[in-house]
This record gives sequence, C-alpha cells and structure tokens, in this order.
Amino acid sequence: MTVIEPEVVKAVRADVAPAFVRGVLTQAAKVPEVAARLPDDGGTVAVRITSDEDMAQLNRAYAGEDHAADVLSFTGSGSHIGDIAISWPAVVRQAREYGHDEKTELALLSVHGLLHLLGWDHGTASERKEMNRLTRTALKVSGLTPAPGRL
Repeated sequence: MTVIEPEVVKAVRADVAPAFVRGVLTQAAKVPEVAARLPDDGGTVAVRITSDEDMAQLNRAYAGEDHAADVLSFTGSGSHIGDIAISWPAVVRQAREYGHDEKTELALLSVHGLLHLLGWDHGTASERKEMNRLTRTALKVSGLTPAPGRL
C-alpha cells in the first residue's frame, strides 16, 4: 500500500494537533482514486497552518491575486508531492459559517489541497462535483462529515 508522510507546521496558534492533520491525509491516501495518483514509493506532503497575512502574501507572489485564500497548494517534485498552506483564521470563519467544528474544516481544506497536488481541479461543474465527492469520501474515512451545504 502506498503511503504518504505529511509534515505539519503550525506557524500560528491553532487549536489542533499536527497529528490530526497527518492522520486525515494518511487516511485520504487510502481512497483508491487518491492512492492511484500517489508515487509508487509513497511521498511527502508539507502542510503549513498560517495567518491570513501569510496567505495573502503567498497568493500575491505565486498566483498574482491580492487576497488571502483559505488554502493554497504548491506542486513538489520527485517523492515530495508538494506543499499545502492553510489559513487558520479562514478555518475558524468557515467552520462558524458552515456550522461544523474547526477540525472538520481544517480536514476538508487539507484534503482539498492534497487533491489539487494530485491533479484534480474544480474549474467546471463536473470537476467540482468529482472533487467534492472525493473530499467527502476522504473525510468519511477519518470519521468526519462536513455540514450540509459545505460541499
């Protein structure tokens, strides 16, 4: 079985253990469609939980967009699948907005970032439907269900 090795860095105070994110991504890698796109010998993923300010800076530098995103993905090379940056303030806001806990929102954004790293996108309605299906499936493996209307 192909496995991934997530490394999680909290650059801001966030009410979540890095082990939680590692567990969610490790479980997501067991979804057959996800596992099929992972390197045969496994791979690494770096996750940075950070501030809106850092996210805005990254978004300006790498996407030319002048706003903070909730999650950004940066493709890696070789066995390093890539990097995922997640705004903790966005996690808190979106969890409140959708009516589920912060861990569920963080897990959702982590899986979303991983799917982007593995080539999925949501530019069209059919792509968005597939990405949402995979996200729900990956979250379910970790025992998490996003609030109705979130995906």
